[in-house]
Formats: sequence, C-alpha cells, structure tokens
Amino acid sequence: MADGFDAAGQVAVVTGGGSGIGQALCRSLAQCGIRSVVVADRNIEAAQRVAAAINETCSSGPALALELDVAESRSVEAAVAKVEGEIGPIDLWCSNAGIHTGDGLGEASDWRMSLDVNLMGHVNAARAVIPRMARRGNGHFFVTASAAGLLTDFRSAPYAASKHAAVALAEWLSITHADDGVSISCVCPEGVRTGMTKPSSLKAGVSSNFLEPDDVAREIIEALRTRHFLVLPHPKVAEYEQRRAADRENWLDRMRAARRKLTQATPSAAAS
Repeated sequence: MADGFDAAGQVAVVTGGGSGIGQALCRSLAQCGIRSVVVADRNIEAAQRVAAAINETCSSGPALALELDVAESRSVEAAVAKVEGEIGPIDLWCSNAGIHTGDGLGEASDWRMSLDVNLMGHVNAARAVIPRMARRGNGHFFVTASAAGLLTDFRSAPYAASKHAAVALAEWLSITHADDGVSISCVCPEGVRTGMTKPSSLKAGVSSNFLEPDDVAREIIEALRTRHFLVLPHPKVAEYEQRRAADRENWLDRMRAARRKLTQATPSAAAS
C-alpha cells in the first residue's frame, strides 16, 4: 500500500492547470515543495502564464507548461511519455480538466464534448499513467468530478451524466488498483468561483456557498496526504447524498421544486 502523497521531490501533472481549480492546485503543489509541476492545458498560453507566475515566486522554478487535449488519447499518451522521459516518473496525476456545456437535454455535440472531456479525459489518463505507477508500486491519481456527480445538475443533462460517470470511474479505479500501490481520490465540490461558474457566483454574492479555488486545492492536498478517496469541500454534499440514498422519492420532489423555483426566477431557462 502506497504512503500518502508528500509533494517534496515529486513530479506532478495537473490537467486543466491553466485556470480555476487546476491553477490553484499547481500553486499549492509548488508551495508544498514539489520538484516539478506540469501545468497541462489545451490553452497553452494560459498554462504558460500559470507556470511563469509560479516560477517568479519559487527560486527553483518548479513549473513547466505543456499543451494537452485530454480528450485525445494519443495526446495524453505522448504527454505521459514526454514527462517521464524528460523530467522523471510521474508521482501524481491530477485529472482535473472539465467543461460545462449544454442547456437542458443538450445537443448531440454537447454530449460528445462532455463525455470526451469529463469522462474520457480521465479514462485516457488512467490508461496512460496508472500502469506505469502500478509497475513502480507507487503513485497517486486524482479525479476532479463534481457534486453533480453525486447528486445532479438540473440545468444540464450532459454535465450531470458525465460527472456521474466520472465518479463511477474513480470508484472502479480505486477498487481495481487497491493492491497496486496506487491511491485514487475523487473531489466533488459544489459551487467554486471559477470561469465555469462566474455568472452564477457573481449573482449569488459573497455570502453564498461558493468556495475559492484555493480552498478546494487545500482540501485536495490534504486528501492526498491521508489517501482519502472522496473529497467534499462542501460538507453539506455528504448530507444531501445520504438524503438521496435514504429517500429518493423525497429527494426528487425537492429537486423538482428547486428547478421550478429556478425557472420561475429566470423564465428563459424554461425553454432549455
């Protein structure tokens, strides 16, 4: 069984590292004394900005930018080979990239994009990096899902379904690789003030339940240290999930009422 993650002297890759939770996680890892953190993002300019900002504050310059599209399996395989060949064995892979697209039931393109990134992005990474970790008998693989993956998001079926799939995959990986020395963790935050949620968080105001990305990053680092599987930065999510399992009919009634309230407040949402 692998020990908990200690960033000192380690190599980490963070997908979606150019913004949001990924950016905060890269900063936190650098502050914890990481030997090298690879800021991987489809937007290479964003990744370069994050890496440069980290290196300005760290004399050892631990951050490197890498262009990566997690939806492309060959791109992920090439990234893993490049990092391990040029930097060293990957000790931590944070499979963090995600998208929120598709109102209501969404279009076919919304489903393809959501599943390609929010599910297959994790599958592609797991295929490429976990066997290497297992051969070494040590490694840490982190999946960023969402509270929507434990509950739902009635605004977007593609998002809710793809995040449910991400949680299921993380559970499968945790069960399957328990004896390989590879720890698996899954974070399911509710509202986080990122580019993905900016309109909602601004509308909600400072007194809302939205967390800052740095808050979530700290929770992730602690979970890695303790080898904890499910990470819930919003503790209420655990209570909601228990209510859902204990009385699904009542939970569905509550969600229906919440959706009605939302659509009445924003009439345009009813057409989605």
